[in-house]
Order: sequence, then structure tokens, then C-alpha cells
Amino acid sequence: MMVILSLGVLPASTYAADKNTAENPKEIPAEVKTMLNRLNEIKEMDKSNLSKSEKKELRTEVKTIKSNLKTYGHGVYLSVGAIIIIILLLILLI
Repeated sequence: MMVILSLGVLPASTYAADKNTAENPKEIPAEVKTMLNRLNEIKEMDKSNLSKSEKKELRTEVKTIKSNLKTYGHGVYLSVGAIIIIILLLILLI
């Protein structure tokens, strides 16, 4: 009985996952694209002809762009159910 039920649930969950990824592809915001393009431009530059101050400006620009990119994509999101479970676990443990 359990084998039959598990076989019926497995394909339905895999089809649902495929459908969600096809409908909602991850889109990169325009700001992030411009920052990535600028990083690629800096990487492809010929830096041998630049002065020390120009190289220093490029390094600081790269550092600021990388720090800005870190803020865009690394957020932690919790659902309401997860928050409730965490609160209940904390209450039970304390």
C-alpha cells in the first residue's frame, strides 16, 4: 500500500517542480547587469599603461561593485510556517 502511494506522489511532485522553473526563470535586475558588465570591462582592460592612481581607482571601484553585488543576491528568506516552527522550538527548549 505504501509503495503504491509513494509512486503516485513522486511523479506529481517532480512535474510540479519542472513547471515552476519553466514559468519563473530567474531574471537578473538591470542594475546588476550593468555592474557585471563594468566588472568585465575592467577585467579586460590593459592596465599596463595606467598610472598608480588610476589603478588604485579601479581597485576601489571593483571593491565597491563587488560589495554591492553581495547585497543583491544573498538574502535569507523565511516563510511564516518556518518562523512559527522556530518560535515553537524556542519555547519548548527554553
